[in-house]
Amino acid sequence: MAFGGSLWTLILYMTIFIHVLLFAWGAYYRLIRMQLPRGISCRGKLLLLDFSVGYGLTLGRILEKLGICHRYSTLKAINLLIPEVKDPKMITRDLVFDGVPVRLYWPKTSPAGNRKGIIFLHGGVALFASIRTSARICHSLAHGTDSVVMCVEFRLAPEHPYPVPVLDCLTAVIHFLKNAKEYGVDPNCIAIVGESSGGTFAAAICQELVTREDLPRVRAQVLIYPFLQAMDFNLPSYLQNQSVLPLFRKRGIKLALTYLTGKTMNVDGILKGAHVPPDLREKYQKWISADNIPEEFKARGYVPVAPAPFSKELYEQVKRGAEAMFAPLHAEDDIIRQLPETFILTCEYDFLRDDGLLYKKRLEDHGVPVTWYHVQDGFHGIMTLAGLKAIEYPSTQKCLQNVIQFLKGL
Repeated sequence: MAFGGSLWTLILYMTIFIHVLLFAWGAYYRLIRMQLPRGISCRGKLLLLDFSVGYGLTLGRILEKLGICHRYSTLKAINLLIPEVKDPKMITRDLVFDGVPVRLYWPKTSPAGNRKGIIFLHGGVALFASIRTSARICHSLAHGTDSVVMCVEFRLAPEHPYPVPVLDCLTAVIHFLKNAKEYGVDPNCIAIVGESSGGTFAAAICQELVTREDLPRVRAQVLIYPFLQAMDFNLPSYLQNQSVLPLFRKRGIKLALTYLTGKTMNVDGILKGAHVPPDLREKYQKWISADNIPEEFKARGYVPVAPAPFSKELYEQVKRGAEAMFAPLHAEDDIIRQLPETFILTCEYDFLRDDGLLYKKRLEDHGVPVTWYHVQDGFHGIMTLAGLKAIEYPSTQKCLQNVIQFLKGL
């Protein structure tokens, strides 16, 4: 008994010590690294959000160092603590589409058939997040548009790195398109909505489907602050917002490369552009360039950065990042011009802002109708706060309502 009591006391003290370290490190890190631009209001909420994300990531690193579990397993476990959304006015069904788990939502007041269909792909860089984390958004979309919403529970990296997560989504989307009528959905009125990396998946899937004549055509794509290119990490927004909470540029690229490779990498050379061969840089220059960013988005200070000398070794490690399924802005023109009507949401204080601006321009140049909503005081992840009253940001509902209005108008 004495030994058992001592063991539990030791565990308790170790737990307290680890959490004190986490708190101290979080406070120190934010004091020396964080940037809170004047245009962002409700800073306390943003600090709380960032501290929560950083806390989970740092705890994961500690547990990984101790050999207990992989760092991202901690965040996945935290997801399980998120309570299920209870809504007496909503019907939900957990199903499996060709081996991929999905959840369907539809309002009880919906008509018997010919509803719109919405496919929602959650964010989390394919490393964390789940159906649970996006349930509130799915409920809002279903109620706001009176539609059937499908959310995909795709497999996650690093255990299942690229392209497994996006291929899981593609499998579920194809099944839903083929069998839409079984769920009371008009197969010709299905939109794909993606938030953050889910927006990357949505764009990649729409590109994959434009040549599929055996399937109904996707009616629209909705891309909410997506990651879309892996050629230039020194575009204006990448530099302006490189230290803005909650997604620092270095943190975001490190997460994206973990999804790509299944490994944690040093990203310093990649941030400097050393991973891009000269021929690829020349090819993509006409699409991915600060010259294509409107001047008003350079007003907060932008000084061009020359890329570092090419490193073949670095390129070999990340060369699949040039594929359009990983970075949809890399797609060829004959694919881009066939894409469906598009809604793009960008945030001023998001380092990924310019990915959305470049994709918007490219779509418009090829005659694809684009609705664009820019959140002047927004930051990456703002829509994930929907329904979380304590930390919901003032612009969160504006983002959500703009998406809903676009979908209702299809």
